[in-house]
Amino acid sequence: MVTAVCTLIPDNNSGVSGVVRFSQDSENSPTSIEAEVTGLTPGKHGFHVHEFGDITEGCTSAGSHFNPFGKTHAGPNDENRHVGDLGNVEANSDGVAKLKTQDNMIKLTGPNTVIGRTMVVHVGEDDLGRGGDDESLKTGNAGGRLACGVIGVGSGN
Repeated sequence: MVTAVCTLIPDNNSGVSGVVRFSQDSENSPTSIEAEVTGLTPGKHGFHVHEFGDITEGCTSAGSHFNPFGKTHAGPNDENRHVGDLGNVEANSDGVAKLKTQDNMIKLTGPNTVIGRTMVVHVGEDDLGRGGDDESLKTGNAGGRLACGVIGVGSGN
């Protein structure tokens, strides 16, 4: 089993932080993803893997969504999507979002591993590519970046 972890840190003093954990039994098995994010406004927030593991200039230096196959933006259950499209996390009235899911496109090994890339939580809801405009097909209209962190090799705990 391969594991990875990402500690989300606030961008621009947003107050949003959290931890995302990944595990994958083999290269062909789905990847399990568990996240807890705090400090959010209640509601849905875009949740994506971005292409670069670079947060030297805050979350903006992480680049665009991780998209090694040149697809359009969509939801996590859509076949034609960016690898990094994980949809939304939904915060409760206390500003806490918890997610537990599995994904077939996120990989922890091989040429398209997400290890070394950046996880980003966005200001707004991801429209999953259904917004009817060009930006929807690029970013899901999720808006600015609240928190991010580089995905690193996990200890397995």
